[in-house]
Amino acid sequence: MADDQEKTEEPTPKKIDDARKEGNVPKSQDASGVVTLFVAILATLMLFPFMSEHMVFLVKYYFSLIGSDVDKEAMFGIAFVTIREFLLIVMPLAIAVAIAGVLAALSQFGFLFTTKAIVPDLKKIDPIKGVKNLVSMKKVIDSLKITLKSFTTLGVGFIFLSYYILELPTVALFGLGDQMQWLQEKMLVIAAVMLLIIFVYAVIDIIIVRKQYFDGLKMSVQEIKDEVKNMEGDPLVKSKIRQIQMQAARKRMMAEVPNADVVITNPTHYAVAIKYDTQKSHAPVVIAKGMDNVAQQIKKIARENGVHIVQNPPLARSLYSEVELDRTIPESLFGAVAEVLAYVYKMNKK
Repeated sequence: MADDQEKTEEPTPKKIDDARKEGNVPKSQDASGVVTLFVAILATLMLFPFMSEHMVFLVKYYFSLIGSDVDKEAMFGIAFVTIREFLLIVMPLAIAVAIAGVLAALSQFGFLFTTKAIVPDLKKIDPIKGVKNLVSMKKVIDSLKITLKSFTTLGVGFIFLSYYILELPTVALFGLGDQMQWLQEKMLVIAAVMLLIIFVYAVIDIIIVRKQYFDGLKMSVQEIKDEVKNMEGDPLVKSKIRQIQMQAARKRMMAEVPNADVVITNPTHYAVAIKYDTQKSHAPVVIAKGMDNVAQQIKKIARENGVHIVQNPPLARSLYSEVELDRTIPESLFGAVAEVLAYVYKMNKK
């Protein structure tokens, strides 16, 4: 019993689907970061002429204010121009990054809308459970990833930045356009290096996140059995339902025996009731059949209702095994059944 409770089995599709409905999906923040950063770099390169144009305009605007009187109305004007230019510089980039973040999430787990993640849950404020979560292995691994990633990224970025700082005295002698060009080139180099570092961490993070996710969804043997039982129904209940259905079908079948033209028997093991209605079917139809006890019941009902019983063991066996209930007999048995019906019609003077 203890072995059944060990979560050693891979999660079933239903388990994964249930977790998804609750908002529990494998999501790598580093993978989203790589996509977002890549789009941010690409958008910056594409928008840089536009952004630099507004930055130059803002600088020239500030220089034009030198020597002017600054009153309340002028302050409002400066604030308005600053906010307007700042939004024109930042908003296109912010929109591109926001769209990239959404696409990065969709690429990992597809479209998902659920409100279960925001439904209040008192278990989430359980102090004992909270302490366990703080010292869990997942938290330790996440902390190590963040620390290592931060030190690596910032360290490499600082090394490049320290080299660029040495160039500032020379860059200060450039014109404003050349300074913006220098800034663009250095930003591109630093961003590319950081993107490469984060990409490496993202690949590692995806592997770790997906492993943690599926390990967290692992099931015990008993859980899989319970899930199958819930999906397919309790075997005992299903067996009882089948038994009731068979009894109902047998009851309906027995009700048709009095309408038969003839019952062909083995004579002890098989009994097949046949009816031939030329207006409804092109061939005789098996309206009841059975073996052993059921065969005895068919014959009993036939005798009680004056239905002829004909003993023909080969034909009875063939009809029982080859013809389903309420189906016409095959052409291969037409001749044999026709002889039996002819005998019965003769006896009934039809």
